[in-house]
Amino acid sequence: MSEMEWERLVSEARRDPGANWKRWGPYLAERQWGTVRESTGEEDPWLNFTHEEATWRTYRWGEDGLLGICDRQCRLCFGLALWNGNDPILKERLFGLTGPEGNHGEDVKEAYYYLDSTPSHSYLKALYKYPHAEFPYAHLREENARRSRNEPEFELTHTGIFNEGRYFDVQIEYAKAADDDVLIRATICNRGPEAASLHFLPSWWYRNTWGWGPILDRPNQKPSLSQASEDQLIASHETLGDFQLYTDVGPDGKLPQWLFTENETNTWRFDDPNSRRPSCKDAFHLAVVNGMEGVINPQPKGTKAAAHYQCTIEAGDSIQFRLRMSGTHSLPADAFGAEFDRTFEQRIEEADCYAKSLVSPGLSSDEEQILRQADAGLLWTKQFYHYAIANSSQNGNGETELAPPSPGAPHARNADWGHLYNRNIISMPDKWEYPWYAAWDSAFHLIPFTKIDPFFAKEQAILFLREWYMHPNGQLPAYEWNFSDVNPPVHAWACWHVYKMTASNGDRDRNFLERVFQKLLLNFTWWVNRKDIRGKHVFSGGFLGLDNIGIFDRSKPLPTGGHLEQADGTAWMAFFCSSMLSIAFELADDNPAYEDMASKFFEHYVSIAEAMNSLDGTGLWDEEDGFYYDHLYLDGRSIPLKIRSIVGLIPLFTVDVLFDKTINKLPGFKKRMDWFLQNRPEFAKFMTYMEHDTEDSEDGLRLLAIPTRDRLLRMLRYLLDEDEFLSNYGIRSLSKYHEEHPFEYELNGELLRVQYQPAESDSGLFGGNSNWRGPIWFPLNYLLIEALERYHIFYGKSLRVECPTRSGNYMDLQEVADEIRKRLSRLFLSKEDGDRPCYHRTDDLLNDPHWCELVLFYEYFDAETGRGLGASHQTGWTALISPILGTLASRNNGS
Repeated sequence: MSEMEWERLVSEARRDPGANWKRWGPYLAERQWGTVRESTGEEDPWLNFTHEEATWRTYRWGEDGLLGICDRQCRLCFGLALWNGNDPILKERLFGLTGPEGNHGEDVKEAYYYLDSTPSHSYLKALYKYPHAEFPYAHLREENARRSRNEPEFELTHTGIFNEGRYFDVQIEYAKAADDDVLIRATICNRGPEAASLHFLPSWWYRNTWGWGPILDRPNQKPSLSQASEDQLIASHETLGDFQLYTDVGPDGKLPQWLFTENETNTWRFDDPNSRRPSCKDAFHLAVVNGMEGVINPQPKGTKAAAHYQCTIEAGDSIQFRLRMSGTHSLPADAFGAEFDRTFEQRIEEADCYAKSLVSPGLSSDEEQILRQADAGLLWTKQFYHYAIANSSQNGNGETELAPPSPGAPHARNADWGHLYNRNIISMPDKWEYPWYAAWDSAFHLIPFTKIDPFFAKEQAILFLREWYMHPNGQLPAYEWNFSDVNPPVHAWACWHVYKMTASNGDRDRNFLERVFQKLLLNFTWWVNRKDIRGKHVFSGGFLGLDNIGIFDRSKPLPTGGHLEQADGTAWMAFFCSSMLSIAFELADDNPAYEDMASKFFEHYVSIAEAMNSLDGTGLWDEEDGFYYDHLYLDGRSIPLKIRSIVGLIPLFTVDVLFDKTINKLPGFKKRMDWFLQNRPEFAKFMTYMEHDTEDSEDGLRLLAIPTRDRLLRMLRYLLDEDEFLSNYGIRSLSKYHEEHPFEYELNGELLRVQYQPAESDSGLFGGNSNWRGPIWFPLNYLLIEALERYHIFYGKSLRVECPTRSGNYMDLQEVADEIRKRLSRLFLSKEDGDRPCYHRTDDLLNDPHWCELVLFYEYFDAETGRGLGASHQTGWTALISPILGTLASRNNGS
């Protein structure tokens, strides 16, 4: 990492004076409308607050904008607004289809890309492609509505709107001269064959915290933006402080016209959509697009302001706009002097150096570019997230408000989360499609984040375990649509990885590890008390992040009665035990009190493995098929649901390697372990029960795993079979076997079916925008790779398997893990014809130099073609491609 950038991170973490480098960042949501927290009742949030209403309705809990920034509490915001002279509204936020509108659920319909960011956000760069012609809002809605669930989504690039390069490339850059001095540069290029006109309105505004009654964050004094001179504004806020906002002359040598209004709802529109109330949130739309007079503030002040530039850009030409935002305690001598460009040059050089420091030797230029955009996307998808359920309907004295319903007021889905008070910068899955956190997504984000910014990774790991997130009963909040739903318990695994990765330089942060361990104990206890229905160490859990993978909606009571005993839920709990065992071992190294906890998690692991393999005879294992299945437990009977899915592979994740040299340092644990091995030898019949690799008790290894070695080999034959799980692009979530042999279950005369679908879902289960019945998903592929490597640590070259199955080609498990890495990498790497399988472009854009090097990081991928599916900017867990490419480069480099 570049020395300057590392110094910024260290000084910021120490809270040194003048080192508040992360105060400003890309923390604006890309969609605040259509969220649960902005909903005012039981109505579907998509219908309660629409994209069109976002032009005139004020948000309660956050703000959204086009490639903008804000401070870490989202008080003062900056974003872009554009008008091509043809659109019915200003382009000031990204457009997409709602869940009900899309043939595969919600989906953003824009072309935008995150290109660069340092972890302190001392430099940021992103790109937006804005059409010359009227944006095809209606066409996108109508065509996607016409299409069935068996057809692909209709995207913006399919409309022909970008033909002949008839669009503007709008590149936005931010560079910090100091922690409270942000330089802004917008470069706009006309890619088309003819001159084109553009209105450019860079805008500042305050989040409305004054219009919601006496709420907790209501200011004593309303903030203001007021004109100080022809090219300057003063921004005043009682807790943020005062800032001077500068605009430079445009390409015509003239200063822009300032527009002012209030960031307040145009309440007239609730009764009459055509009403035009002055000085409201929609004033700039009305003034610029509709040419209406009397709608903006007559005085040069307000809570929202825009610098209105008008220009014509010749074919192929670029123009540049410069702005600046400086704290009044450190104003520049010349806002746009030579120092402005020098600052950008210096920050870009530092960003290049920082990016280079993260690259493993041996990466190709294409791979380096993918890594840089993955890291940029991860950093750009940090978002200010605010949701305080108790405060959404109460005033500061805890009394119920008599005012109109406040957005986010608790209703049935989150009524028992009244303790929840979220107001933090959080790594989001995707700031448009998922502008809210999901517990298990966040855990996977920590892995690539730890290499980029270990301070932020630790903060995030701790955050979800704090009292204002974790439920008093120990449950972690799942996601805002239903905080009480259940995600896989992977937080302990993520925390352990953060600790190990940050300890590689000798700096072992025991305080961090101990803090998370204590809270994870509460979460573990919640799982044991709530999800082990029979008290037999076989767990349910619900959908567990895998949406439509089963025959039933696993988040709801079963229509058959009874309950599911889940192979994934049970394996996840063994995985949880394994992670907690590792942490307890580490903490016991200098505190013997943790030896008892190590024993507890070892014994709990063994109990879960015993149940999974032997309860009611064979547990969840099917000896005939050689696979683990969910079981329907009904009227005292356990009925296997023989769906060959990744659910049955998750038991492989539970493998753990224990080192004799570690065990020998813990006499209390060793004594208890030896007693188990001597007195419960029957466990070895159905699980890998502390198998020893050597007679040497000092340097030996022991293996702990749910399946035996024989069962492991049987499962690997499925895993590595290209007619089952192994795709050209990774491991499928459902076996291809079910393409010709769907699983069917008759219920009350209705035939329920699970069939292999390599791309989008053909059902509306969980909104229809995700599909676990075939596609490639990065998080579980990543955990599988890690598990194979742990097996290899123990077995080494002594265990070799056919890969692919029936190929006659044998590999050890490290080679198998790398083979899966290579297949995942194919999703992103450019082929000879310029195509990247993950990013399906129209033929005319395939080798266009203004498109071909832009990479998107999708939520999941077509198992047959590699096409990206679901959320298109889910850089969170798909940024796992960074460590995957890095490891492959290290292998090729011989390190």
